[in-house]
Amino acid sequence: MIASLMRYFDNNPDTADRVKAALNKVGYNAMHWTRVVPYQICAQRIEEMGPSQLDVLEIAAGRYWPNRFSFKSFTEMNYPEFDICKDRLDRTFDLIIADNVFEHLLYPNRAAQNVRSMLNPGGYFFVLTPFLIRHHEIPVDCTRWTETGIRYFLMEAGFDGDGIETGSWGNRSCVKANFTRWARRGFFGSLKNESEFPVQVWAFAPILRV
Repeated sequence: MIASLMRYFDNNPDTADRVKAALNKVGYNAMHWTRVVPYQICAQRIEEMGPSQLDVLEIAAGRYWPNRFSFKSFTEMNYPEFDICKDRLDRTFDLIIADNVFEHLLYPNRAAQNVRSMLNPGGYFFVLTPFLIRHHEIPVDCTRWTETGIRYFLMEAGFDGDGIETGSWGNRSCVKANFTRWARRGFFGSLKNESEFPVQVWAFAPILRV
């Protein structure tokens, strides 16, 4: 029953936040299981940056990050009106977020270079992508990276390899739960990290100092 409700609320986001808050009160975590720990860790890293001082761009923006932080400014650009593989804005930012976006890009290297061009000196690119997750065409599904893979991908796109911070999280139970559906953590979903079963991989990449 709860799974059916969550599928409904995925398509009705204005109602979803209230329902998720109610479920949380009874101990049911309605967040996608794949994202609970990565969001906690990455939110802590953004907190260390001083979010109230950051001009932020999110590519294909969701609800989590602008609801989680009071940024100095927040801009969202969404496909197809804005295609990060070929489009750039004529302004720059302190932090650019791509949350489960880059796996869907046909030209991720071009996109990463466009991100780099829109960062202020000292700025960071925060990218979060799935690894051990099923194929999902929204509208296409192209690429998976390990921590090593995403580090070298970002270095090749011109980011500072010495400053790139990577992380990953996952476990075999979460992998199995997502074989046929987008599983919520629910009441009992394990948050144990098994490094050989990474479900989500992320990086914070600074631009090269010149």
